[in-house]
Amino acid sequence: MTEFQVNMLYQLDVLYIMDLSSCVQIFTRLKVGESMSIRIKLLLSYTGMLVISLLTFFVAASLFTIAATGDFNSFRDFYKVHYQLNPLTEQEENIFLELKYLAKNEPDQLQNQELLADYDFKLKTVRAGLYVRRESNQVFTSPTINQPELENSLPPYDLNNNQIRNTFNIGERFYAYAKFDFKFSDGAKGSVFVIRERSPFGEVIRKLLPMLVFLLLGVLVIANVLLYRWITRSVVKPLDLLRHSAENIKEGNLDFELHLYTKDEIGQLNEAFENMRKRLQESVGLRLADEESRKELISNISHDLRTPITNIKGYIEGIRDGVADTPEKMDKYVNIIYSKAVDLDLLVDELFLYSKLDLKQVPFTFEHVDIVQFLDDCIDELHYDLEKKGITIQWNQRTAEGTLVIADLEKIKRTVLNIIGNSQKYMDKPEKVICVSVQADAHWATIEIKDNGIGIPQEAIPHLFERFYRVEQSRNSSTGGSGLGLSIARQIVEGHGGKIWVESKQGVGTSVFFTLKRTHKQ
Repeated sequence: MTEFQVNMLYQLDVLYIMDLSSCVQIFTRLKVGESMSIRIKLLLSYTGMLVISLLTFFVAASLFTIAATGDFNSFRDFYKVHYQLNPLTEQEENIFLELKYLAKNEPDQLQNQELLADYDFKLKTVRAGLYVRRESNQVFTSPTINQPELENSLPPYDLNNNQIRNTFNIGERFYAYAKFDFKFSDGAKGSVFVIRERSPFGEVIRKLLPMLVFLLLGVLVIANVLLYRWITRSVVKPLDLLRHSAENIKEGNLDFELHLYTKDEIGQLNEAFENMRKRLQESVGLRLADEESRKELISNISHDLRTPITNIKGYIEGIRDGVADTPEKMDKYVNIIYSKAVDLDLLVDELFLYSKLDLKQVPFTFEHVDIVQFLDDCIDELHYDLEKKGITIQWNQRTAEGTLVIADLEKIKRTVLNIIGNSQKYMDKPEKVICVSVQADAHWATIEIKDNGIGIPQEAIPHLFERFYRVEQSRNSSTGGSGLGLSIARQIVEGHGGKIWVESKQGVGTSVFFTLKRTHKQ
């Protein structure tokens, strides 16, 4: 490669770098920060990539064309309209004009081998060759050409010289020429050719490169439009959906669903937002449920407190008004007042305990306990009181002694008393029986307290452990307690890490189960 070609390649590289720097400066100036939307940023970025791609292709095509044609001057004239009319370089064209002048004025000189050899030497310096023919005979052929089939490939005589410049192929070799047809002094037809071999790639590039440029431009534009549309649909639209969802949440509307379509970062953002919406919806639902529960709690507390207080007030008024005018009536009134005060104190105590358990303010003192021995002691304490009420308590020990559990004795005893106390209120058979049993596996001990009472409707079972819930909705104190006993039992059992549930059949009886975690440490 000549020094001139090296300099031209260097200049093209400098221009390319300057174009890239200009693009960077333009995009730096266009950067407006947070006020620019993502859509505009994407549009500018894809436009910049399109421009850079086209510049890169143009520079690469220029370098390839220069390599194919040989020098920058050839590249400069490569796509001029007169390429077909001027296939030779400037030096070759000057020599051709001298030969053309001889053909017009002194045609016989074109048979002088020394003169022709001299012209051929001049053409060799610019990488061209000379060919002269007379009729069908070859007068002179430049050794530079060296093509046996050259004579058959040249155009026929055209004394009008309508087309004196053109190209032709011999096999895979490509040639450009300028010719002039004339007559020798004796009337014989002659032709003089100045021929230059060109790269076969040059013609291909000359014909295909414009089409490739437009094709590439179309492909790049279409690809960028499709890519921009795809990115817009996959980024901007999901973000718009998130914005609308956030506006719905701001307005207090949580009854919508954010559909998830992808698993990419946007899809993960949508999923996180949808999970947040669900949590907010659940939180609002719980808040509304708590508000409703709070109203019901206040109503139930008011009712359960009002009843004994009203009774106490009534009997006190009877004493004050002299209705209890005998010692017997006075004792009766005082005993009733005391009984109601005890019920009131028990209700307040249960309410206070439940509130502290619900707020996790009651400490648990855990220890390793033999649950069989513990229940045996509880049953001994309850045996005589239940016997006075006509209730038989049975103790079915289905497991060997030594079943150790982790428990707070005081609170488990409160659980057992609450369950048994709840059972004895709903006995309706002549022979009243409460059966206590224990079963154990490798991890849990299950305690069952079973009665043969009236049973519980199936629709009421899921609500039994709700605070103040009673199957008998009138909340008559003669047919039930406060509705806190099983709620307290659930709080205690769950505080031990166990669970509690009920199985019941109306007319047959009810079984209450709860579990405690086993331990094998002494």
